[in-house]
Amino acid sequence: MQIQTTTASPQEFDGDAVVIGAWSDALLPESTASIDRVCGGVISRMIELKEIGTERCDVTSLLGLAGVSVPLVLVVGLGSREDQKPGLAKQVAGTAAKFLGKQARQSVGFFLELESLDQAVAGAMVGCVGQDLFRAEPNLFAFESIIWGGATQDEVDSGTALGESINTARRLINLPASDIYPESFAAECVRLGQACGFDVEVWDEVRLAEENCGAHLAVGQGSAKPPRTVIMRHLKGDPDRPPLGLVGKGVTFDSGGLSLKPSASMLDMKCDMSGAAAVVGAMMAISRLNLPVNVIGFVGLAENMVSGDSYKLGDVLTARNGKTIEVHNTDAEGRLVLADTLDVAVSNGVGQIVDLATLTGACMIALGQDVAGLMTNDQNLCDQVSTAAMSVAEPAWQLPMFAEYGEHIKSDVADIKNVGDGRWAGAITAAKLLEEFVADTPWVHIDIAGPSFLAKPKAWIDAGGSGCFVHTLVELASCQSSSEA
Repeated sequence: MQIQTTTASPQEFDGDAVVIGAWSDALLPESTASIDRVCGGVISRMIELKEIGTERCDVTSLLGLAGVSVPLVLVVGLGSREDQKPGLAKQVAGTAAKFLGKQARQSVGFFLELESLDQAVAGAMVGCVGQDLFRAEPNLFAFESIIWGGATQDEVDSGTALGESINTARRLINLPASDIYPESFAAECVRLGQACGFDVEVWDEVRLAEENCGAHLAVGQGSAKPPRTVIMRHLKGDPDRPPLGLVGKGVTFDSGGLSLKPSASMLDMKCDMSGAAAVVGAMMAISRLNLPVNVIGFVGLAENMVSGDSYKLGDVLTARNGKTIEVHNTDAEGRLVLADTLDVAVSNGVGQIVDLATLTGACMIALGQDVAGLMTNDQNLCDQVSTAAMSVAEPAWQLPMFAEYGEHIKSDVADIKNVGDGRWAGAITAAKLLEEFVADTPWVHIDIAGPSFLAKPKAWIDAGGSGCFVHTLVELASCQSSSEA
C-alpha cells in the first residue's frame, strides 16, 4: 500500500474514489464545499434533507456527480465540530476506508480537514485491511495507493509508520497457531528488527534454562514447540536515562493445559499473544519514527499445550527471581510467563515497565470488551499511560491494587500461588502476582483481554485482532522523548 500526498483539488483528483467530510454543526469543510459548488449544491441540499448523515462515522456514497473526475464520492460524517473526540481522525478515516474496501480499488483520495492527520492516515490503512488472510475472495481489499490532500509529508510518514505497525500486530494475532508459535514469532521479530532498525536478541530454551526461567519453561514444556524470549532494543535517547521497558505476554496458543478449556473457549486462543504483538508493533513504529528515546521491548513466548510433559496442578515452580509459585490452575499460565519476562526486564536496567497481556476473563467481566484494565505500583506512570491511551482513543480504566489483594495469592506450600481465592477480583489478583516480579521498578499492567480481539467488526476496523495499544505505547514513548528533549 503506497501512501502519498497531493495538491490537487478533490474534484480534480483522478482515481477510483474521493473521501470528504461533513460536520453536524458547522459549515462544510472547504474540500467538501468545493465539490458542492461544482455539482450545483447537491451535497448541501442532501444534508438539509437528511439524505446524507453527518453524525460521526455516517457514510453516504454519491455516484456520478457532475464536475467531479472520480466516479464515486464518499461523504463521511464528522459529528460535532464543537465536541471533537480523541481518535476522531483515526475512526473517521478508518470507517471510510472499510466502506470502500469492500471491493478492489487502485487509488483513493482522502480530503479530510481534521486535526491529527497522521492518525487519519493510520486509520485509513487499518480500515481497509481485514482478518481474511486465507480467503480466496477477501471481504476487504487493501487499496494499492491512498492519496492525502492537505497532509504534510511528515504527517503521511508518521501515519504510515503507525498504520503499518498496527496492521503488523493485527496480522500476527490473526495468523493461526500453526503459523505463529514461539520460534516463528521470534524469527518474525528478527526480520522486523532488520527492516525497521531495532536490535533483536533471542533466548532459546537452553538460554532460558541457564537464566533459571523456571516459570516460563514450565508453561512451554507440554508443547512440541519450545519457548522463547525476545529482547528488542531501541536506544536513541539520553545514554544516562534508563530505558522504558515494554513487556508483552506471548502465549501463541492456550489450550488451558491440564486445566483444559472448553472447545468454544479455545477457538480464538491464537490471540493470547496480543500483548507480545502490541510490543512488537510499538517497537516497529518507535524505530521507524526514530524517536529520541530509550526503549527495550521484551516478549515471553510459549504454547500452553497438553501432553505427558505438561506442568501439573500442585507443581511448585521456581521463577527467575527465586520466588516459588504453587500451580493451582494451568490455565493461569500467562502470569507465569510474564513473571520471568518481567524479571528479565528488571535485570536489563529499565527505569519503568509497562506490560500488556490478554490476562483474565475477569477484566472483561469488570470492564467489558472495549476497555482495558490498568493496575500499577506507581500512580505517576499510570497517569502517563492513561493520558496516552485517552489521547489516541484506546479506552482504559484503573483498578485498585490494595495490599489486601496480595493475601489472596499466598500459598501454604510456596511463596505464592498462581490464582486467587475463588473467582473474586481475578484481574487484580493476577496483577498482584505480576507485582511480585517487578522489584521496586515503577510498573503499569494493562489487561487487554477485552479489546485485543474483536468478535464483531466495528465501523472502522474488521473483526479479529485489533492491534490495540500499539498506538498508546508509541504515544507514551513519544511523550517521554519530548520530555528528554
